[in-house]
Amino acid sequence: MTARRHAGEDLAAEHSAVLGGLLREREELLATLDRVAALNGTARLIRESIGTHSGFVAELTGPEQAVIRWMSGTRTDALQDLAVPIGQGIGGRVLALGKPVRVNDYVNSPSITHQFDAQVRGEGLAAMIAVPIVSGTETVAIAYAAMRERRDFGDDAVQSLEDIATEAGRALKLASVAEADRETALSAERLRMQSALHDSVGALLFSIGVQVRNLHEDISDNPALESRLRRLEGDVSAASRALRESLLALSESSPERALPVELAEHCRSFQARCGVPARFVQLAPVPRLDAERTGLLVAAVREGLLNVEKHADALSVVVSLLPSEDGVQVVVADDGTGHRSGDEEPEPGTGMGLRALAERAARLGGRVSLVRDEDDGCTLRAWVPEPCRRR
Repeated sequence: MTARRHAGEDLAAEHSAVLGGLLREREELLATLDRVAALNGTARLIRESIGTHSGFVAELTGPEQAVIRWMSGTRTDALQDLAVPIGQGIGGRVLALGKPVRVNDYVNSPSITHQFDAQVRGEGLAAMIAVPIVSGTETVAIAYAAMRERRDFGDDAVQSLEDIATEAGRALKLASVAEADRETALSAERLRMQSALHDSVGALLFSIGVQVRNLHEDISDNPALESRLRRLEGDVSAASRALRESLLALSESSPERALPVELAEHCRSFQARCGVPARFVQLAPVPRLDAERTGLLVAAVREGLLNVEKHADALSVVVSLLPSEDGVQVVVADDGTGHRSGDEEPEPGTGMGLRALAERAARLGGRVSLVRDEDDGCTLRAWVPEPCRRR
């Protein structure tokens, strides 16, 4: 019994260790997918990895300004929320040049401007490096490493900070995708709530209103009861107005947010209708589009799913939304055969619906294509430029 008990305790300890590791990985993943946690963690990683006295990160709030938000190893709040315009100080010079800048003594360096000497003195900093944090092709933040004494930072220190900035850029890209997914899911949930409230509470209030009006007609010789019915009818009317206002608030959504929500809804409808797994993926946040361009992309996905339903014999479908070439692209990709058994194999892109979509896209400066893949599936692509960026 003792040996068996010890074996059980060892197994329980092993499972506990595995669970602990999984929970730590979960926390690390959640931190990576959260923008604030990622940038705060970057500031701490700079100090710990490079061995500097402090590390901090400034996030771009516009194309020509960054604001220092996240700090590690600082003694004061002198740098907290400090706005750094392009060209000013070491961070502003990084914004202007798009490459690393280093100084061995900040307040005495001839290579930078000195609008922020008071803040740097207040924090007691001297040597400093700053590098851009890039997500995709754009600088989105600035990473700083600083010492409290003069020092000539070597190329190894600069490379180490650039490596950390590269990882931070990847984390920010993941965080932006995760944030878009969360907002899309929230918008979809609001849409489902709107539908459920309309079908349940709205229908119930309508039914009550009808019954109250019928009672008015049936009762003509009881003034007290009629008065109570009028009050009840007024209450039902007020509740109906409040419900309509709530439904309107739930339905409010910006065009760029409505686009992924509607595409995800089309995927869910297709899967429920056909029994074929259909997944929607937004690969990155997309720029704002007007109603005409949004409508074209939605119509393209609807046409692509309809083609899969009619012709593909697919086992799965993936609908993707992503920014592309100063515009937005949707992709509908299936793993089917492209035609039903016994049907003649159609040429991709020859359908009337696709030709109409291509003509609509061309008027907006965009394009639509449908091609057969090497593995015998089909891929439909529709791209539109951002407004005022026609090609």
